[in-house]
Amino acid sequence: MPGISLEIRRKCKVCGKIFLVKKLDSQFCSKRCGDVYRKRQRDAEKREVRLSKIILQIPEARDYISVKEAVAIFGVERDTIYRLIRKGRIPAINLGTRLTRIKREDIEQLLPTRKSIKKEKEKPIPKLYNLEPENCYTVGEICKKYRINDSTVWAHVRKYSIPSRQIGNYVYIPKDEIDNLYKSDIL
Repeated sequence: MPGISLEIRRKCKVCGKIFLVKKLDSQFCSKRCGDVYRKRQRDAEKREVRLSKIILQIPEARDYISVKEAVAIFGVERDTIYRLIRKGRIPAINLGTRLTRIKREDIEQLLPTRKSIKKEKEKPIPKLYNLEPENCYTVGEICKKYRINDSTVWAHVRKYSIPSRQIGNYVYIPKDEIDNLYKSDIL
C-alpha cells in the first residue's frame, strides 16, 4: 500500500522554524516546542486565576488601590505602573515599603480595565454543511487532486469527523473541509 506523497510544511508556533509535518494536526517542530507551549498555557491560566482572586477581594468603595491590585484590574505589568508613576502621569502616595497607593479614578482615566476571562468554555456552534454534489468532492477526486490513497482519505474523514453523503455509488465530502485539511501552511 503506497504511503502519503503529500508534503505539508508548517511554521512552529513556538520557535518559528518551518518544518515538514508528520501528522496532519502537528503544530510544533519538536516535542520540546510542544512542552514549552503547554507550559506557557498553564502559566497564563494560573496567572489569570491569581489575578481574578485579587480582583474579587477589592471592595468597590475603595478610592486608593495598591500597585498589585492595579495590575490585576487593568492587566498591565507592574513595571508599567511604576514607570507611569515616575513620569508623573499617575499621581501616587508612598506610605512605606510596599505601600504605594494610587487613586483609582486617576488610573481609570488613563488605562482601560482588563478584559474579563471566560468562566467556562463555550460550546462550539455546530457547523452547517452543504452536502450537495456541486459543493463536494468525491473520494476519487480527492485521491487524484492530493495524490493520496482512498484508505488515507477515509482515515482522515473518520479522525476529523468530516461529514459525508452517499448518493448511488459516490460518496461526497465537503470541498472546504478537505481543502482546509490538506492545505499547506508555508509562510
